[in-house]
Order: sequence, then structure tokens, then C-alpha cells
Amino acid sequence: QVQLVESGGGLVQAGGTLGLSCAASQRTFSSYTIGWFRQAPGKEREFVASITWSGGGKTYYADSVKGRFTISRDNAKNTAFLLMNSLKPEDTAVYYCAASRYGLMSAIDYGYWGQGTQVTVSS
Repeated sequence: QVQLVESGGGLVQAGGTLGLSCAASQRTFSSYTIGWFRQAPGKEREFVASITWSGGGKTYYADSVKGRFTISRDNAKNTAFLLMNSLKPEDTAVYYCAASRYGLMSAIDYGYWGQGTQVTVSS
């Protein structure tokens, strides 16, 4: 069982920067791919970014955030990060981190989820 806790959400102006953290409870954190997803009101949950546990931490991004968001992880601290630059109002959503043994970009492949943290970008 992996427990995940997100932090770092908040209100920021368009063009600003915000960093999210995802702290995991388990020492085997380094064996899981970590993904970030988001869900805006009235919309389905969508993939944002993921980082694998093997291969040096290969990263994947949704086209909508590529070049603006950076995902990273610190296995020694059981923590993953999402640095969000050049934020836009359409980035407003609840952001969730998730863990999976084999998933990459599909939410259905992730078995462990955090409670989510709100990110609001004002125009």
C-alpha cells in the first residue's frame, strides 16, 4: 500500500510559477512510476506528466504542458515534484499525484492516488 500526499497548490497569476510536491509513505517509492493528473470542474481527469522508476527516470508530458512543466523525483526522500511555469488560466484544476508499477499516461493504470491539491490561475 502506497499513501501519497500532495502539497504546494494555491492561487497564482497567469504567467506565474507554482511547485507541487508528492510525498509517499513507502520505502519502495523508487519502484513506482509517479504520475501527475488534473481535473477541472465539469471535465474528465487528464494526464499531465509522469516519471518512470527505471531507466534513469524517463519523463512524459501532455502536449498542453510540454515546455512549461517539469516533473522530477527524489527517491531518497520518497518525494516527487511538479514545477509549473508560465501558468495559464486553463491550468486551473485539482492536481493529483498517483503511483503505478507499470503505468505511464493512462489514469486507469495507476492504483494509488493522493487526495489532490487545488491550483488556481487567475487571468
